[in-house]
Amino acid sequence: MKIALIKERKNPPDRRVVFSPEKCAELLDRYRDASIVVEPSDVRVFQDQTYKDWRISVQEDLSEVDVMIGVKEVPVEALIPNKKYFFFSHTIKKQPYNRKLLQAILKNKIEFFDHETIVKENNARLIGFGRYAGLVGAYNGFRALGLRDGLYEMPKVETLQDLNEVKLELDKITLPSDLKIILSGTGKVAMGAKEILDYLQINEVSDTVYLTSTFTEPVYCLIDVMEYNRRKDGKAGNKAAFYKDPKGYESNFMPYAKVSDFFIAGHFYGNDAPYLFTREDARHPEFKINLIADISCDVDGPVASTLRASTIADPFYGYDPISENETEFNAKGAITVMAVDNLPCELPKDASEGFGSMFLKSVMPAFFNDDKDGILARARMTTSEGKLTERFSYLQDYIEGKD
Repeated sequence: MKIALIKERKNPPDRRVVFSPEKCAELLDRYRDASIVVEPSDVRVFQDQTYKDWRISVQEDLSEVDVMIGVKEVPVEALIPNKKYFFFSHTIKKQPYNRKLLQAILKNKIEFFDHETIVKENNARLIGFGRYAGLVGAYNGFRALGLRDGLYEMPKVETLQDLNEVKLELDKITLPSDLKIILSGTGKVAMGAKEILDYLQINEVSDTVYLTSTFTEPVYCLIDVMEYNRRKDGKAGNKAAFYKDPKGYESNFMPYAKVSDFFIAGHFYGNDAPYLFTREDARHPEFKINLIADISCDVDGPVASTLRASTIADPFYGYDPISENETEFNAKGAITVMAVDNLPCELPKDASEGFGSMFLKSVMPAFFNDDKDGILARARMTTSEGKLTERFSYLQDYIEGKD
């Protein structure tokens, strides 16, 4: 089997890659029937010469390749018919802006696997960049705090070499002694953010203590869906039941908003789930949060202050809860918002190395063991005949433009 690491062609440029040179060598050592070629790229975090130094072939011609592996969406005009492709397509939620991409995949009879669909039997994702989104998002939140309040200055993550340099910058800052931080979620994104909080030696406290106590040192509280949601009928909530049908629940986030300064949104938001806080909630005189790192970045959704995604180039803006409009990130009375939607791009080396380790562990064996665990079968969205697989047949109306 011949594998290609394809060039990232989407703008703004993405420097990530699925396999570092070292991981390529590890793959070849583990699977003697595999071969790898690398499509030349002048933006990739690992230079072409570095792959060559590891004796990995770098070439333009991919006609003999079986499996094409990338990170972000491949432009329609760059798709090669009758190949297998792996990348993030952002189509499984029927995103209208990528409808033409999925149509082209089918037209070109491409057997397509979305990284997001590579899951266990219980639908838990096996690979992703969530941890790195959490790491960078939390760092960016503290960077915004320092800039806004004139406390300290931190460089952008994209200017740093790796996570070790990120930590060296965190070592230089001093936080306000009464800072209270609320972190939502328990998945990879939230755990990445938690790594930053723990590295800063911020004390973690339980929700009960957090809601009822005053502190003379920075603290944070990690809350899951059953802390920030409650049943409308007052009965005890159940996490499994909430995920199955959240319509009988309402937000219980306001008690945390009344005592917190900084909110890091690392949760996953599902359809029909209650908003964490609304624009009306943000206008409440007791709403205390004035800084939000919305790593989840659901625009005009569960975090009312997220009016739009921000960018790596310009990561911060302000939300005026009275006018409900965008303002300067340091405007008086505004909630400072960080809502960058491609955070792992700021840490391309670490993100690539981590993603490659997951892919090598969880996905590559399936190519050589007849997919005995069903990894590829579950992930396959389209067939080589230009059809949607049964698991993704719900996208047919989307393909036809009927939804």
